[in-house]
Amino acid sequence: MERTLGHERTRLAIALKVNLEIIRALPEQLPVMANLFELYAHDFSAFIDLELGADGRFGYEYLPFYWKEPGHHPFLIKVNSNLAGFVFLRKGSQLSGDEDIWDLTEFFIVRGYRRLGVGMRAAHHVWKQFPGKWEVRVIDRNQKAKEFWNCAIAEFLGEPVSPTPFKKNGEGWWVFSFESKHAA
Repeated sequence: MERTLGHERTRLAIALKVNLEIIRALPEQLPVMANLFELYAHDFSAFIDLELGADGRFGYEYLPFYWKEPGHHPFLIKVNSNLAGFVFLRKGSQLSGDEDIWDLTEFFIVRGYRRLGVGMRAAHHVWKQFPGKWEVRVIDRNQKAKEFWNCAIAEFLGEPVSPTPFKKNGEGWWVFSFESKHAA
């Protein structure tokens, strides 16, 4: 018990010292984003079937679109100047086609920075920076992500939002729909 309390105190002390930066990724940072995406894909492969390519990488064919297509926004997340994850968002719902909805397409925090409030602060920052209607999708098998988004959205809005179930390629998913009225 004492060991667990000591570990939690250490994590809390680290969380209080976190200097968080959300930085728009530049085109020349595409290789960095691709490397981070490999870590994300590895984590996500526990929930969906992802196959490694012949080069030993998962890859993400849509990554270049975040610099080429209008309404696509890639961000790096840094903690104390160290890479800690990424956020990809785009304008337009992938579910309904509604062009007025912000879609949080991909979100990743490196394992060493999880449970320090980094993900929640990063999500809140993005929602404030891009006010409007939002959708956040979570695969049903990723219960921890569902719990995280439930908590992050409820804290941001000051009230809970119930996700709506849907099916995609035979898989069960949840979508959280809400509106951000907080401009940065």
